[in-house]
Amino acid sequence: MQLLVILPILFPLVGLLINAFFGKHMSEGLIGGLASSMVGLSFLVSAWLLFTSGGGPGIVDLSIPWIKVGTLDVPFGFLIDQLSLTMMLIVTGVGGLIHIYSIGYMHGDPRFQRFFVYMNLFIASMLVLVMADSFLLMFVGWELVGLCSYLLIGFWFSNIHNAEAGRKAFVVNRIGDVGFILGILLIFVTFGTLTFPDVFAKVQAMNAVNAPVVVAITLLLFVGATGKSAQIPLFVWLPDAMAGPTPVSALIHAATMVTAGIYMMTRAHVLYVAAPDTQTVVALVGALTAFLAGSVALTQFDIKKVLAYSTISQLGFMVAAAGMGAYVSSVFHLATHAFFKALLFLAAGSVIHGMEHLSKGEEESERSGAPGPHKAPAPAHSGEHTVDPQDMRNMGGLRTRMPLTFVVYCIGGLALAGMPPFAGFWSKDEIVSAALARNPLVFGLLAISAIFTAFYIGRQLVMVFFGKPRSEEAAHAVESGSAMTVPLVFLAVFATIAGILNLPGLDSLSHWLVPVVGQAAEALPFNIGVATLFTVLALVMLYGAWALYRSAYVKAGDADPLTRLGGLYTFLLRAWFVDWFFQNVIVKLFYAGSTFLARVLDIGGIDGTVNGVGIMVRDVSASLRKVQTGLVRSYGLMMLLGVVLVVAYFVLSASMR
Repeated sequence: MQLLVILPILFPLVGLLINAFFGKHMSEGLIGGLASSMVGLSFLVSAWLLFTSGGGPGIVDLSIPWIKVGTLDVPFGFLIDQLSLTMMLIVTGVGGLIHIYSIGYMHGDPRFQRFFVYMNLFIASMLVLVMADSFLLMFVGWELVGLCSYLLIGFWFSNIHNAEAGRKAFVVNRIGDVGFILGILLIFVTFGTLTFPDVFAKVQAMNAVNAPVVVAITLLLFVGATGKSAQIPLFVWLPDAMAGPTPVSALIHAATMVTAGIYMMTRAHVLYVAAPDTQTVVALVGALTAFLAGSVALTQFDIKKVLAYSTISQLGFMVAAAGMGAYVSSVFHLATHAFFKALLFLAAGSVIHGMEHLSKGEEESERSGAPGPHKAPAPAHSGEHTVDPQDMRNMGGLRTRMPLTFVVYCIGGLALAGMPPFAGFWSKDEIVSAALARNPLVFGLLAISAIFTAFYIGRQLVMVFFGKPRSEEAAHAVESGSAMTVPLVFLAVFATIAGILNLPGLDSLSHWLVPVVGQAAEALPFNIGVATLFTVLALVMLYGAWALYRSAYVKAGDADPLTRLGGLYTFLLRAWFVDWFFQNVIVKLFYAGSTFLARVLDIGGIDGTVNGVGIMVRDVSASLRKVQTGLVRSYGLMMLLGVVLVVAYFVLSASMR
């Protein structure tokens, strides 16, 4: 059993090493097939661990000596329990489908080999994070997924905007990671250990509510979560992350990086339960994030940015649930969101792929999924398109050109909107029901956010798939090949049925997580009245989007109907000016401070002092050098003068006695 524990991580590592060293001699199909197979094997091992677990607490705890310095003793250990197994299945299951999809999407890219090396590293890093049995090893995975996001968001780095997006993601997450590191250090100083079981046992032994040190620890850890899970104010990196290839967006948004903060808070729930004040902060930040991002998504035109702000909003739901102590509801929504958001991103990638101009000879090879001579899809900023293939204003009428993509997109959209019987209905309404019972302010913010969700996804569906084509690219779009559409079908099925994970009355996920989160796994009452109300509201919003946008953008120059909101529309379009504030205030102040330190303190102060000492020594040396004349009579005179001075000193000393 213990040998099986390391295999889910080992398989992707083997895949990336083979592709890294031998990929240049391998075909695209072999590179992508190997990478996908390794992730698939990780999923199978995770599933085997699930079926052989027996459901007991701490199913497997593999511990190997790692760091032992003074009182610091941290083993290299993996804790496989109900929570980590749930995350492992999501990471490898959804991640494996994204890998398969990527084979078709990245076909023809000159860095195809490198892409799959990075993707395998991403999966392995996320598995380290969710399988770790200590805060320190979790931090190793935490940083590795940050590195992978930087490498993949800026994958098409020849364009400066892509490179800047990758750098922005890296820097913003480092800000959050400072808080995470300080929280880990404070845990060690307080409890003398970093392993989860030992830390949680000592927290429970304290038997104190809102102890200042626990509040400080939980707030610092939450700062890290705001970076990784894109919460206020550190959400600004995630919309720009759309610069990466669409499979990267799907992997980040659905199965890996952004779920890390949710997982961390659920894993550390013992700390958060002991700090109700922190939980209140967490719930409010999550609800505000859901509201802010949901409102911004109403006005975006980039098909992927709408989904990016949607992800931020849905993460806000999960964070709010964790803040209210509804950890199972948070994990439940994390799981269902992984399916329908991966589906939506990959379907959006299919739309972008279909919008790309292909010659008639290439259309058939694309339909069949066979390798063709065309270049891999590239974003609009690659400069290879006459129109932006990600701008929804250039789309329209794609339901007839891409019927399969249309169907799966509708399934993902309805799941996101919370329509029954799709997965999002069960998990979203479970969180809203919990908010109604526990925090009216959080309920109000989440309720409005849910209404926004139905409208912006309805708006997207209408703009992309209905009406007449608004560009030549849309008029000649083609359905994607089987390598891309088969994963979409699987994800659509899961987005439909995943609600069975925690259906009211059965509460399977709640019972499954009891050994990990204890009383926090108690099944929350599913408020059928709330669910019915929000279903009706979602239908109204979907119809409102249809009525408002079915005749919009029928000719060039048409304005968004929401521009009637005036200044509010601009405010939402600019994402509440949060990113503007960072760029024009925080970043400029940082540059100004850096310039001052570099030019005044460094050059004028430190360098000036060092250079001044050097100049003084040089000048003094130049003066003393003149004493060395090379004339013997001068040296004799100096010796005589020295003797006279010595004699005068002794005579003067004797007379003074």
